[in-house]
Amino acid sequence: MPSPSAARARRMPWLLSAPALAVFVSLLLTPLVLTGVLSLYAFDGQRGILDTYTLANYIEVFTDTYYLEIFVRTAGMAAVVTLLCVIIGVPETLILSRMRGRWRGIFLLIILAPLLISVVVRTLGWSILLGTNGLVNQIMMFLGITDEPVRMMFTLTGVIVALVHVMVPFMVLSVWATIQKLDPQVEQAGLSLGAPPRTTFFRVILPQLLPGILSGSIIVFALTASAFATPALIGGRRLKVAATAAYDEFLSTLNWPLGATIALVLLVANIIVIVGCNRWVERRFRSVFEG
Repeated sequence: MPSPSAARARRMPWLLSAPALAVFVSLLLTPLVLTGVLSLYAFDGQRGILDTYTLANYIEVFTDTYYLEIFVRTAGMAAVVTLLCVIIGVPETLILSRMRGRWRGIFLLIILAPLLISVVVRTLGWSILLGTNGLVNQIMMFLGITDEPVRMMFTLTGVIVALVHVMVPFMVLSVWATIQKLDPQVEQAGLSLGAPPRTTFFRVILPQLLPGILSGSIIVFALTASAFATPALIGGRRLKVAATAAYDEFLSTLNWPLGATIALVLLVANIIVIVGCNRWVERRFRSVFEG
C-alpha cells in the first residue's frame, strides 16, 4: 500500500494544473463543443434554426465550389504571408542579434510597434496608404515604377501586405528566442575551419534556428488563416476568406449552423496543415543535415 506522502506526490501535479485545466475547459473546450453541436442543426430560411440534426451543412461546405474557393484562398493567403514573414523575419532577427545593446533595443521596439497598435487603427492606416491616391501609389508614380495608380485596395495583394506588416513581429520573436540560445563560437569555429559564410549559415546556423522558424511559421499561419479585421477592411465584402464568410453567415444571413460549420472546418484544417507541415519540414531538414 503506498504511503500517504507518495499518494500526495502523485496528486500534486493534478492539483497544480487544476486551475489551468478548469480555465481551458470552461473558456475554450466548452465553446468548441457547443459550436460543434450548433453546426449539426438544420436551418431554414423562413423558420430559422430547426430542432433536427443533419450533416447538410458539412456537405454544403465540402461540395459547394463557392466555399471551396474561399478555403483555397484562405490557405494560399496564409501560406504566402508565412513565407514572406520567414524571408523578412529571419534575416531581420540575425541582424538584430548582431547589433549593440542600445541600437538593438531601439530597433526591437520598432519591429514590435505593430503589436502595440489596435488592429482596426493599423488596418485603417494601411487602407489610406494603399488607396488610389495613397502614399504607396504616389511614391511609385514619382519613381517612375508605374504611370497610373495601381489598385491595391480590395485585392488579395493589399491584404497580404497588411498582414505581413503585423505578422513579422511574431516570426522575429520566435526566432529571437531561439537565437539567444546559440553559441556564437560555433559559427566562428565553422569559419575558422575554412567554411565559407554561405555554408556556415546553411549547415551551422540554420539548423539551430529551425525550431524558432517552425514555431514562428505555425503562429503566423494560424493567425493569418483566422484573421478577420484586416481581410474585412482591406479586402472588402467581395474578397471572402474563411473568417469573413463565417461572420457573414452569423450576422448577415443569420445561418448560425453554417457559420459554425465554416469555423470548425477552418479550425480542423488549420490543425491538419500545421501538424502535417511541421512533421514534413522536420523530416526534410533532418534528412538534409544528417545526410
